[in-house]
Amino acid sequence: MSVPLLRSTAAVCTTLSALAATSIIAGPSVAEPFATAPCALHRTGAHHSEGADTWDSDYARPTRALDAVMVFLSFPDAVPRTTPAELAADHFPQTSRYFEQASYGRFTLRAHPLSHWLRMPRPSTAYSVRRDWAAEDRAAYLRDAFEVADKAVDFSRYQVVYLVADPDAPGVDSDATKVVNLDTPVHVDGTDVRRVVTVFEKHPPDRLVLAHETGHVFDLPDLYHRPADGKGDWDTYVGDWDLMGSQFGLSPDLFAWHKWRLGWLDPRQVMCVRGAGPTRITLEPLAAGPGIPVQGAGGAPAFGLGDGLKLAVVRTGPDSALALEARDAAGNDRGTCREGILVYRVHSGAASGGGPVEVVDAHPHTEACPDDSVYPPLADAPVALGESFTVPGQGVKIEAEDRTASGAWTVRITQRITG
Repeated sequence: MSVPLLRSTAAVCTTLSALAATSIIAGPSVAEPFATAPCALHRTGAHHSEGADTWDSDYARPTRALDAVMVFLSFPDAVPRTTPAELAADHFPQTSRYFEQASYGRFTLRAHPLSHWLRMPRPSTAYSVRRDWAAEDRAAYLRDAFEVADKAVDFSRYQVVYLVADPDAPGVDSDATKVVNLDTPVHVDGTDVRRVVTVFEKHPPDRLVLAHETGHVFDLPDLYHRPADGKGDWDTYVGDWDLMGSQFGLSPDLFAWHKWRLGWLDPRQVMCVRGAGPTRITLEPLAAGPGIPVQGAGGAPAFGLGDGLKLAVVRTGPDSALALEARDAAGNDRGTCREGILVYRVHSGAASGGGPVEVVDAHPHTEACPDDSVYPPLADAPVALGESFTVPGQGVKIEAEDRTASGAWTVRITQRITG
């Protein structure tokens, strides 16, 4: 398995670049046609652009089974207190189950954890691991990790790479878990490794943290807002409503817009709402899929949904749109605080971490679930059954009129056309 790995820290430093959980790669090198609907925003040069008209072929598209290797790294300055099997169980099968439900069975993530530790050549403290990692230190860590792992792993077999550090080593910082995108891929075992998930989580880890980081591997952006001083609320953009905002959210299922981008929704499950309206549609709950019950008439569990309309889109500008979807307490959202029609703005020109998605609060003067929500002001954001709401500044009125016997939502959308 010998390969021409990067041989010096200086060389690695020029190759690797990252900002938080992302890289500074300017945009897609090759874009493949994807959605052709008129409301599919164009992909821009913004990192992890929310454009839905093309797919960046530098990223593996999660529409089939993909294989992930978990490499466990120990250090000379610590004796591991956990086993690789225990650390693998921290994340799997939970992570695979999350994606299985989110994708309606269209994507399977198969984990292949090594059964033993691989020893890094230097102490854990030598790499100065931290959230805002110096490029030189991060490059040295990755260089050593690949050189060690290449002796035990055939990287050509895997589309996702997790480098899992001994969580109890003195130099390991759990806040440093992130995806590192490689400006120039590492060529190993005849394949190009373009991005790596560096895992420094404590044992047991944060909830769904690996699923969040894996989302970046599939070109999904960070949806949280990082305050300039690191203090204050991080969840003001989307609150609980998407895993890429917070892995602790009460409603961590991916937005329907993301499912559309990833290829988990068929074209017939997305509707572009145009004209003065009104337009009446029937939206299936986002979580509804084969074998997943939702609330039917009278609150009784109902099955049989899964192939109907999941996303309604109102184009609002060259790189912006309003998206509507129905969120219920089911599937990955079973802990949700409030059910209803969730409305959010999408900006394809905004970069990861810069507010590419912003949830619109239908109840701006109230909040909910203060003991559990990551951001209570948005916990009651959906338009509830029987309510109507006009999106500020857009002239789009949403009315949640009724629910069908199967649990789908009847929604009326009216646009005010201005000249």
